[in-house]
Amino acid sequence: MAASYELKASARDRVGKGAARQLRREGLLPAVIYGDKKSALPITISLKETTLTLQKGGFLTHIGVVDVDGEKHQVIAKDFQLHPVRDTVLHVDFLRVSKGATLTVDLPVRFLNEESCPGIKKGGVLNVVRHTVEMTVPADNIPEALEIDLQKAQPGDSLHISAVDLPEGCHPTITDRDFTIATIAAPAGVQETDDEASEEAAEESGE
Repeated sequence: MAASYELKASARDRVGKGAARQLRREGLLPAVIYGDKKSALPITISLKETTLTLQKGGFLTHIGVVDVDGEKHQVIAKDFQLHPVRDTVLHVDFLRVSKGATLTVDLPVRFLNEESCPGIKKGGVLNVVRHTVEMTVPADNIPEALEIDLQKAQPGDSLHISAVDLPEGCHPTITDRDFTIATIAAPAGVQETDDEASEEAAEESGE
């Protein structure tokens, strides 16, 4: 599994809010590595390096390496906490990743050919129901995103998970229905006309 980033870390003995505040004053972040049937490992990592890695994108979907005092751990970031006001990183949870493992991740949805979509050209609006989809994926082949082609989408169309060409080995965690990811909302005038026609048909049928 190729790693997309590497962070230097040190094991930490002290835990708690006071110790975390002291670390942040020193430009460090409290973090933890867990999973793979091993004990959780509290660590400290560089705030600057972690922030730069986060800003590159894909932090929660890319495999990385955390070098803890010379011992390298292959991981994926499962969660991170941001300061509610300053938006700085406060804490990161890393999950150990072993060879052949499968992971559950939220993959972003990417729409292709939006500029040439016939439904949008006719005045429709792309209404995104799900910006991410929770997927089970192989750890050594995590897609960057799920792609939906809008080349043939018309006003009123609903785009379901079945419309996505899923990468090999990737499956949505929702399996009991063909859920909607986006719709092409019909133009307001068309919608009003359709509503009026429905009302007239109902009156004629005596409903």
